[in-house]
Amino acid sequence: MKSISDEKLLSLVEAALFIADKPMSVPGLKQELLGDYRVSSKRIRQVLAQLTQDYQHRGIELVKVASGYRFQAVAELSEDLSALFKEKSPRYSRALLETLALIAYKQPITRGEIEEIRGVAVSSHIIKTLTERNWIKVVGHKEVPGRPALYATTNAFLDYFSLTSLAQLPELMPISALSLGDHATMPGQVSENP
Repeated sequence: MKSISDEKLLSLVEAALFIADKPMSVPGLKQELLGDYRVSSKRIRQVLAQLTQDYQHRGIELVKVASGYRFQAVAELSEDLSALFKEKSPRYSRALLETLALIAYKQPITRGEIEEIRGVAVSSHIIKTLTERNWIKVVGHKEVPGRPALYATTNAFLDYFSLTSLAQLPELMPISALSLGDHATMPGQVSENP
């Protein structure tokens, strides 16, 4: 095994993260990129920390997501950068987003449990779309008659939303906070209470 200078290691890891088509983990960098070199995981983490610091206050940043590390544009620039993308972002239905949220917050969960919470049937198209995006997967089967599939989110889901774990999901609002009741009116709506 060859040794590698700190400068070359930094440049090599930086270049690999720029050209990689997916996030790269420390073990992935060590095995796929640095297999011919004598370099510890600790040293790779130090390089990643240095790169994170080097890219602070710039247009791009090095972020850690569930699958590893990747460079991405800072969130404040997303609106301006959207002009560069001719392809429109996919629009997701409310039903799809509700289903995804239930899976994310209640996983593992069956389709029947999702339908019970939502009060309507879950279209097989929704499950297919979420599976094709690799945002959900079957993680087992519930031990009840019919053995329905149990769904959970994937690392690709976490990566897409720039999360390292489910613990970073925002807290759910209590149901009482969602209910407008007599306390508020919608814009343009007149309250019946004087």
